[in-house]
Amino acid sequence: MPRNQILVIRGGAIGDFIVTLPVFAALREMFPESRLETVAYSGVAQLALAGGLVDGVRSIESRQFAGFFAGKGDLDKDWSTYFNQFAIIISYLYDPDENLQTNIKKVCEAQFIQGPHRPDETAGIPASEVLLKPLERLAIFGADAVPKLNLKPAGTSLKTSGERWLAIHPGSGSERKNWPLASWLELIKKVQSDSQWKLLVVGGEADGQKLDAIQKDLLPERGKVLRGVPLTQVAQALVDCDLYLGHDSGISHLASALGIPCVLLWGPSNQQVWCPKGSGVKTLLAGAEMNALTVDEVWVDVSARLKG
Repeated sequence: MPRNQILVIRGGAIGDFIVTLPVFAALREMFPESRLETVAYSGVAQLALAGGLVDGVRSIESRQFAGFFAGKGDLDKDWSTYFNQFAIIISYLYDPDENLQTNIKKVCEAQFIQGPHRPDETAGIPASEVLLKPLERLAIFGADAVPKLNLKPAGTSLKTSGERWLAIHPGSGSERKNWPLASWLELIKKVQSDSQWKLLVVGGEADGQKLDAIQKDLLPERGKVLRGVPLTQVAQALVDCDLYLGHDSGISHLASALGIPCVLLWGPSNQQVWCPKGSGVKTLLAGAEMNALTVDEVWVDVSARLKG
């Protein structure tokens, strides 16, 4: 028989996982004695593990797990045994033919709850609120929809006493959501010439060319670049920062969840649905074209905060 354990299955990239954090928090609050695990992309899910929101992580990239999406076929014994541990399984995966649901029900007696893999953008409801809706089947109503991530202090701090740091992420999942590189470079020069703040520049492999260009202009004594490091390491560095500047991206959702004041350069994305819900988030709206935001406009807002 299933034990008193709960599993949340969640696909998607960084931002998709971060907006799911309220689901884990709500389940923790309602079922404090239950073990809570997630099947997700392990690099992203480690954030929830580090923040104490889940007790275990299993990779969604397993070839054996993929077999549960087939209409017919042998179901992996290890995964079958794994699913059989849980009393409740909540899935946010795209499963139009219900193959995953059907196959999981073949191997365990868990209550299976199907959630949306992504929100209906025409409804204009924040993504985190949409993802909480299925929990009403567990009598969870009115849960806090603001993603929050609390990490234990790292062994070493990014900054020394008296320093203030500005974190920037010049990328996103889509180039059309990105402010032009030339604008970023000009802004970074202003930060270095007109303030004493230091800069933390973060990005992944997809941001390689941007990071190369920024690193050339970044004075060694004025900051550092984090490129392609584990997300838990990025999060620990962000915690030490006093302000974050970025786009509609997963890293922006992470910064907001960590409680860092954020200025987001917002382009064509649906702001009602995808903008981080943290109270410290401010958006500078560009509209359909990111180059509509001038360096002077961004600098006026950022410099006011840097001087504050």
